[in-house]
Amino acid sequence: MSRTGFLAALFASAMLAAASAPAQEQPASGTPATITAPAPSPAAPAAPVGALAPAQPQAGAGTAAEPSPALSLPHDLSPWGMFMAADIIVKAVMIGLAFASLVTWTIWLAKSLEVLAGKLGARRAARAIGNAATLKQASRALGRNGGTGALLVRAAEEEAALSAGALDHAGGDGLKERVASRLTRIEAAAARRMSRGTGLLATIGSTAPFVGLFGTVWGIMNAFIGISQAQTTNLAVVAPGIAEALLATAMGLVAAIPAVVIYNVFARSIAGYRQILADASAGVERLVSRDLDFRTVAPATALAAQ
Repeated sequence: MSRTGFLAALFASAMLAAASAPAQEQPASGTPATITAPAPSPAAPAAPVGALAPAQPQAGAGTAAEPSPALSLPHDLSPWGMFMAADIIVKAVMIGLAFASLVTWTIWLAKSLEVLAGKLGARRAARAIGNAATLKQASRALGRNGGTGALLVRAAEEEAALSAGALDHAGGDGLKERVASRLTRIEAAAARRMSRGTGLLATIGSTAPFVGLFGTVWGIMNAFIGISQAQTTNLAVVAPGIAEALLATAMGLVAAIPAVVIYNVFARSIAGYRQILADASAGVERLVSRDLDFRTVAPATALAAQ
């Protein structure tokens, strides 16, 4: 090999070594620095061949995002907490439904006692009327009782006393009709008095679900408004408003269902009470008819005895 070829090969190998070795800081003087490979540090073991070095943050780049804190609901989702956080309209609806529920249970307690006492008095009066032979006996058996059964007997006695002067010239059919008319009106008045308050139960049972639905619609509208203002569909923003809205519907059902059930129970009980009064009224009509027969038969018996 010629000298020129040898120098070219040596220069090429030096350039290759310089490219593979890390660049060293040039000294302040213009003399070239000696190219040496860095010695491995004894404290840090050498990385295995082919392993990737961890990525280093670049200058000016933002730091890694910190984990966001756990989302928490803005307020208590218990029934009381939802009521306190609800809109004023929804609150008014809930208060109205709670008052309607209170009225329902108050009517149930009062009317249950009234219907029970009325049935007991009507059964006792019907039993006394059925065991009596004449109208006077039934009146003595009932005494001055203020029940509807005693009122039926007294009305028949009054009508018979008012018609006593006409019975000698007219038949007893007119008296029977007048007694039946008065007894019918007394029965109707007693049934109306016993049914007082049940119409309010029917009103609550039919309107409470719609009032609760109105509160739900209003609450959902406010929930969507809150979502648009927060510009997020996060569960922590959506859930409270929807829950408050649904609470109004739940309260409407709580007020309506017992009202409907109690109304149906009272309707059956009052129908039974009217049936007992009808039996007592029929017994009074039989006593009046019997007294008229005795009145007709007595003069004939007296004439026959003479």
